[in-house]
Amino acid sequence: MAFGTASSSTARAPAPEPRFDTGRISLDLLATTHPAERLTGPAELRAWIIRSGLVPPGTALAHADSGWPPAFRELRVHLDALVRCALAPGARTAAASLARVNALARAAAPPAPRAVRAPDGTLVRELAGPPECAALLAALARDAVELLTDPVARAGLRQCAGDNCPVVYLDTSRGRRRRWCSSEVCGNRERVARHRRRAAAAPARA
Repeated sequence: MAFGTASSSTARAPAPEPRFDTGRISLDLLATTHPAERLTGPAELRAWIIRSGLVPPGTALAHADSGWPPAFRELRVHLDALVRCALAPGARTAAASLARVNALARAAAPPAPRAVRAPDGTLVRELAGPPECAALLAALARDAVELLTDPVARAGLRQCAGDNCPVVYLDTSRGRRRRWCSSEVCGNRERVARHRRRAAAAPARA
């Protein structure tokens, strides 16, 4: 039986690549909603966990089942509520979200790393065993607690200035003049739009 390739009308566009340029892993979790949901299932979540640096490369995550993505998405909802409050001076803290994040932060110990010898003799990081979902959620929740209770870090929280971009990042640039979550993504899009506006206005000035 021969198999043909999918036609252009039925071929699915590749999923957007996850973003890891916010400066904090808890903020990277928030970015998984844009421009589309990335934590759609266990496979996508496993890939995000590895690429985010939440666990060392090569960590066994085959046990991550269909119950994991909803748990991560639920934490994301509460983190988003707290971060949005931090971005709005004088805003009242979302009490329910604060309680939930605190509960997750203390529910389990984050995965404990250990140093082991790699084949070339260098020391590399690995975990003693496959991490549980609660331990990974605790690591993310604790990162958020540290971020939001540190006055210096909290003052560096920024909403991306890009059109329709909800990404929040930590501005550690000199003078704290960073405007976009990514210069290559939103920054480049803004530069292209600015060029088009200038080009469109040129005939009117002629």
